[in-house]
Amino acid sequence: MEPTLAARALSAATEIATTALSGEDPEAVLGSVVRRAAELAGAELGLVMVRSQDGKVVVEAGHGTGAADLLGVELAAESAAARVARGGEPVVAADVTTDARTSPYVPVELRGFGPFAAAPFGSGSGRLGALTVYRSRGEAPFDEVTVEVLAAFAAQAGLVLALGEGADARQRVSLYEERERIARELHDVIVQRLYAAGIQLDRVRRRMRKRFAQADAERLGEAIEALDQTIEEIRDTVRALRSPEPEAVGAVNRPAAATDLAESARGEVRIAGELLGFPPTLELSGELAGIPPERADHVRAALREALSNVVRHSGASETRVTLHRDAHELRLRVRDNGCGVPEGVETRGLRHLGERANASGGRFFINSSPSLGTLVAFDLPLEG
Repeated sequence: MEPTLAARALSAATEIATTALSGEDPEAVLGSVVRRAAELAGAELGLVMVRSQDGKVVVEAGHGTGAADLLGVELAAESAAARVARGGEPVVAADVTTDARTSPYVPVELRGFGPFAAAPFGSGSGRLGALTVYRSRGEAPFDEVTVEVLAAFAAQAGLVLALGEGADARQRVSLYEERERIARELHDVIVQRLYAAGIQLDRVRRRMRKRFAQADAERLGEAIEALDQTIEEIRDTVRALRSPEPEAVGAVNRPAAATDLAESARGEVRIAGELLGFPPTLELSGELAGIPPERADHVRAALREALSNVVRHSGASETRVTLHRDAHELRLRVRDNGCGVPEGVETRGLRHLGERANASGGRFFINSSPSLGTLVAFDLPLEG
């Protein structure tokens, strides 16, 4: 092989590897591949064609004369480029428009060219398609050495691009796992602490209402409202962290991690018990592990809001929580023997639960009276 050509090929391959493995946009990497291929082959036009499921190839990137007009052009499964993409052997023709192997499948946009060479882009299971180069009609055909260099460069560049995409996918997985860890800590630690602090402040405000000046009572009420708002904002952040962009999820084929709702329910009930001064009864049935995170978030919010109302308003001496999963839905019930939700008490949280249920195809209702206590029911289908 000509030393200068070999050195240029090595330099080109190194450039492609550096670009691909640095996390550069795949389209930019393809652009670099086809530009360097055309330069190595001394071609007027270079094209990268990617295989489709039906055996055809589609022009994904180009460099040189008329390249912009060829993007998206599809070549038949019987074309030389498609055969190279499948079979892995280079094809060379002195004139792409007259050679019997190529002429029936040459699109109009390529009929002004003559010498043609195609090499597999990638190798083995990492073969992505074909890399093709063209010279104007009447120019010298591609010689054996040039085709050999082109084939080696195309194989290496395609493999590096595939590895780069794999590295990018692994990076996205790591990022998603970190986001899930942050979301879990925000929800399981920070939200529960804020929730408990808000309830304690509210109990202090109600017990000492007569001792506070009106302005002080209002300020304490505003602090409680601010805590509630902060909790909602953190929940929104958690949902955002657990809902990455669709294309990112698709790229790694990794769905959001499922949730163990039983463990979450135990945590919510434990906190409520500390604030009530007695442990609520908790009954769990059905398989509560593996719940889709969005569904689990809705049920968790319903349980927390229902228990918050028990702590703040009921004066109950008994509270029972039941959570059941069957093949189709989750059913949550929170019952207490207290005085019911007093008239005029702000029920914004309960209204939010109704909105959650409606938006998710579920059901929410509340029965409350001074003599019978309160029942909060929240039903949610497992799929929405």
